[in-house]
Amino acid sequence: MSLFDLSPSAIVLLLLILLSSLVVGGFFGYAAARRRGTGRNGERGRAGRGGAGGSNGSEADQLLAIYSLTTTLSASLNYERVLDTSLDLTQTALSEPGRPVENLVGAVLLFDGDEFTVGSARGFTRPDFNARLPGTTGLMGRTIHQGVPQVAGDISDDPELNRIWALRYCKSVYCFPLRTGIDVYGVLVFGHPEPGFFTTSRQEILEIIGRHATIAIQNAQLYQDLELEKERMMEIQEEARKKLARDLHDGPTQSVAAIAMRVNFTRRLMERNLEAAVDELEKIEGMARQTTKEIRHMLFTLRPLILESQGLIAALESMAEKVEETYNQRVTVDADPALANDLEMSRQAVIFYIAEEAVNNARKHAQAANIWIRLHPSEDEVALLVIEDDGVGFNVGRVDDSYELRGSLGMVNMKERAELINGILNIQSSEGQGTIIQVWIPLTEAAGDQIRYGV
Repeated sequence: MSLFDLSPSAIVLLLLILLSSLVVGGFFGYAAARRRGTGRNGERGRAGRGGAGGSNGSEADQLLAIYSLTTTLSASLNYERVLDTSLDLTQTALSEPGRPVENLVGAVLLFDGDEFTVGSARGFTRPDFNARLPGTTGLMGRTIHQGVPQVAGDISDDPELNRIWALRYCKSVYCFPLRTGIDVYGVLVFGHPEPGFFTTSRQEILEIIGRHATIAIQNAQLYQDLELEKERMMEIQEEARKKLARDLHDGPTQSVAAIAMRVNFTRRLMERNLEAAVDELEKIEGMARQTTKEIRHMLFTLRPLILESQGLIAALESMAEKVEETYNQRVTVDADPALANDLEMSRQAVIFYIAEEAVNNARKHAQAANIWIRLHPSEDEVALLVIEDDGVGFNVGRVDDSYELRGSLGMVNMKERAELINGILNIQSSEGQGTIIQVWIPLTEAAGDQIRYGV
């Protein structure tokens, strides 16, 4: 397998890990140079005491520990290990050779929805681990808003960090934002009871560790996202198999069983009334033809070859024709050719399956005379897919509440497929008013950030 055979997500992950390795080397070189400098100064003062040999040994051991922790930080894709290693690395890097730093309090606070929670900590009390901070005011708020590290002295008046007991006794506090671009992962917070503990040199070390921790957390988050995406795809495939089994059972399987029963009936009928048997054979032929259409439609939805050869609009129109031919359900397609042709094939496939799922649901449950599929530009770099029907509608909230008890997960599948292309799906319906399904599809990464985060 070559680099060109990898998926875009895997390539991004490899590049991030490579960048992490470069940061490791830079940090180790910086730490070694710093230790060599302080070591030479300290050696002059200790030369008369004969302590240089022991100091150099302690210094080498400490550099080896720093290198080991930094390597672990860059190599790990486990979230918890990344957090713990970041704090251990800080403790080691701030210590002097042979003299571990004491009374240092540290924590990684992770962004979780709309607040920050404690991911890992050193020196916290048991209640401190349950702290939940909004991160909008005080030292944390300034750090996140400005996107640069912040240092403070007494935080007794801080509206957020003052909730953490371990930090109340600290006279010097340092806060580093774990963020890349608009993505905020959390903050690193360190405190010490000694005023002015976080000197310029210590801040430089913490900033290097913070940047490296950000890359490591980003790697772990990306890896976690890839694992979740793989699990989601497996769930979608499993639901597709269940859907096929249900459709086969409710459609062709029942039809074939009915055909077999009527053939047996016709065989006996031929002995008594040949003319009636001929009429019955005509009905059996009609049932066989209908069953063939249903099976062909299932095969088409499983893998629409026309989508690969002629594109999205041709596939949607072909689906509409087959639905009308097989089930006598009218489906109208209205799509912008220029927009559809500009979409990547992977996006076209997701859009097709969302539309197919929506049409299938409407055909089965909506009792609709008409179903419409529309695909047009919504705004700059955003496309809008709309599937609408004039059927009986349903109570969206009630259906959502009972989904765990249902055997079918059609609505969940549509939402998850929309998320695969960074889209947003919205369902509007009420009893007696039909249903409108809207999917906003970003065409660029910037448009994706706009519709999901409003930035």
